[in-house]
Amino acid sequence: MVTSAHEGMHRIFQERPEILTPVFGVLGIELPEKAAVYAVATDATEAKPMARHIDTVLRVGPSDGDDFLLAVEAQERRDRKKESSWPYYVAYLQAKYGLPVLLLVVCRDRATTKWAAGPFDCGARGWTAQRTYPLVVGPDNLPVIADERTAAEKPAMAAFSALAHANSPDVDGILDSLGRALAGMDPDAASYFYQFLDSALGASPAGDKWRNIVTFVNYFPGRGTLLEKTFLEGEARGEAKGILRVLEVRSLPISDVVRERITACTDLDRLNDWLDRAGTVAHAEDLFSGDGDVSENATP
Repeated sequence: MVTSAHEGMHRIFQERPEILTPVFGVLGIELPEKAAVYAVATDATEAKPMARHIDTVLRVGPSDGDDFLLAVEAQERRDRKKESSWPYYVAYLQAKYGLPVLLLVVCRDRATTKWAAGPFDCGARGWTAQRTYPLVVGPDNLPVIADERTAAEKPAMAAFSALAHANSPDVDGILDSLGRALAGMDPDAASYFYQFLDSALGASPAGDKWRNIVTFVNYFPGRGTLLEKTFLEGEARGEAKGILRVLEVRSLPISDVVRERITACTDLDRLNDWLDRAGTVAHAEDLFSGDGDVSENATP
């Protein structure tokens, strides 16, 4: 089963390609900061064989050399099937696109990291027809980013570090430093990293730790912080759904205007008031009678 952690471990390369250069750096491979990166279709299925899907494929155009393809696979445990599918991915991509191919495997535990490094051979009678050497990153070689300054300068790498070390005691320091760094980030970037880790860490001790950090930030209401806004927006959406559900259960007609007014509202006190009324009003429009405007055409 594909998990949120699995998705996060490879999708971050699509969404935040700036981590490619530091990741390649820990592997001893030079890659300039300036590189064009494009996502490539990940379906490696041919006409009739079984479906094969690579987690992420990127076309990398470094400023100092020729383009190449990077296939990224997230691997959370040893899987003997990968010993044949990974060489297939490399050969397929090279044949289809006519470009050199590198395979990067991202792991979260040392045993899987050691196995994933291969090499994986295909041959017989003492002759090797093909040998695959994956690049592998995991808790052994990815840095622990546990200071606020570095997390603020390299938030994508800090988030990736948190994923790689999610099962290690080091993750607490990584999440603490990244949580403190969020306050000074661009709002859009901070929102991305908050939501990305919330999803990717999921229902795990590290995920609980991250949500505790978010809760701590929200101890300072009314200051307009990004995390506070995100929290309140989520609360408002939940309240709006509850109001609409009550009206639907009572079989009251809901016009588009009424539905829009409810879902567009972000005032929790007003939404709570509407929710209280939803169980007793004769018409959906009556929800708004106490707001000094009963017109169906009123704006929220």
